[in-house]
Amino acid sequence: MEAALIGLGMMGTGIAKSLLRGGHRLTVYNRTISRAEALRDDGAQVAASIAEACRSEVVFTMVADDAALESLVFSGGGILASLPRGAVHVSLSTISVALSDKLAAEHANAGQGFLAAPVFGRPEAAEAARLAVVVGGPADLVQKCRPLFDSMGPKLFVVGEKPSLANVVKLSGNFLIATVLESLGEAIAFARKSGVDAGALLDFLTSTLFTAPLYKTYGNLIVEGKHEPAGFSLPLGLKDMRLVLQAAESASVPMPIASVVRDRFITAMARGNQDKDWSVIGSVAAEDAGLTKPSPAAV
Repeated sequence: MEAALIGLGMMGTGIAKSLLRGGHRLTVYNRTISRAEALRDDGAQVAASIAEACRSEVVFTMVADDAALESLVFSGGGILASLPRGAVHVSLSTISVALSDKLAAEHANAGQGFLAAPVFGRPEAAEAARLAVVVGGPADLVQKCRPLFDSMGPKLFVVGEKPSLANVVKLSGNFLIATVLESLGEAIAFARKSGVDAGALLDFLTSTLFTAPLYKTYGNLIVEGKHEPAGFSLPLGLKDMRLVLQAAESASVPMPIASVVRDRFITAMARGNQDKDWSVIGSVAAEDAGLTKPSPAAV
């Protein structure tokens, strides 16, 4: 298929490579043009503007937050003004439920299609085509874009015809990941302070009670204190907890644990961890327990 991708951070770049390996004709655009140029050797065409990227029948966006996406879509020469009638904007970003609803309405008014298709997976999974994609939107548009989604990873969850349902799923999943980070941090700090080898504990737990890869991946980062380079940055994690709480309040759903985890992210930010992976909240529990370094057996 012919498609374009706007936004070439670590996730966007990995997704672009997977789409190109899948045989799709891909045009890329990024505000920092060198990131787009770096994909020429992989077969990508480089657009000089958002408007040029929007000549494709499907335009993906992968940007950091609501503000970045609103700027791409609604600014002069942006996606809403440039995308032809009948073409589709697919938002891969983790954004608010409210913005997703707004995008669906504005694109419909312009005769354009819109799908929300946030993804689960870190940058290495994006490049290896191992993402899980959650998509919401009209069934005919989902079917049209399915070959593109298939090139991103093996798992596609079609949640319904309302795009923002996909954003609800994404925020729910990120909330659960954040609670895993916090609970792992607390458990590992408790074990270390009590004299238990943290690495051995993690090996035992992830081979018995908690066998999901998530526990092993993030548990190892916490045990080893390896929070750089960031696969998913701490500020993005804080942003997602705020989005969860905003959407939950709008739906009259109390989420007290989300409030606690948000405050742990704020604490980690206040301690100067802005450039680190969101798993660094595991260090907050360790520091609160008087432990400032990973256990010697883990490094």
